[in-house]
Amino acid sequence: MTSTSYQRVLLKLSGEAFSGKTRFGIDRHTVNQIAQQIKQVAGMGVATAVVVGGGNIWRGAAAERKGMDRVTADYAGMLATVINALALQDALEEAGVTTRTQSAIGIEQVAEPYIRRRAIRHLEKGRVVIFAGGTGNPYMTTDTAAALRAIEIGAEVLLMTKNNVDGVYDADPRKNPNAKKLERLTHLEALNMRLDVMDATALSLCLENRLPIVVFDLQAPRSIERAISGEHIGTMISSE
Repeated sequence: MTSTSYQRVLLKLSGEAFSGKTRFGIDRHTVNQIAQQIKQVAGMGVATAVVVGGGNIWRGAAAERKGMDRVTADYAGMLATVINALALQDALEEAGVTTRTQSAIGIEQVAEPYIRRRAIRHLEKGRVVIFAGGTGNPYMTTDTAAALRAIEIGAEVLLMTKNNVDGVYDADPRKNPNAKKLERLTHLEALNMRLDVMDATALSLCLENRLPIVVFDLQAPRSIERAISGEHIGTMISSE
């Protein structure tokens, strides 16, 4: 068994992580690869929770710009995260990983309601827990949900995955070839520099609760395993 630096982690997966090389929807092969990485981490004895986004199916902000009511658009986005959560749950269970999905919005036919103590109990029993539905509130992103759930369940680190971006840069590396990668920085520096790590509400929650964040490229080989093993991968954001 590989040694680990953390005993309980929360992994944030963007909706784009589910679409693979396509621009929309769910790519089964990609989801299976993610499930295998999570299986490896869970097999190392690390209590693993996951928050999923829904941008591969629905983007509330884009719908609002086209005239849709913001609250309605955000609730539609929450439903998109439930679809992704079910796809990941199915892939994990097919890989032999006992999994529970909890939703912040009521959808009892397909997922448990989010109950903090029940989620912690699942983790203590070695189950992977997927959190869907964001926070259950409009105007809140799944980044905020990830920070909130990580704090609530006592996770030691928030693992923020990116697609084809290997950390935090001082500018968008996809637009600026001279962008400089930042290996380490504090929560306050990330807030002050207005870096595109996560939204300010999520970052402020991590700052107030001294929750470290590791930002890394999900597509890198064994990236999740390397992150929880303490290997320096991507960018570390911490209180010090």
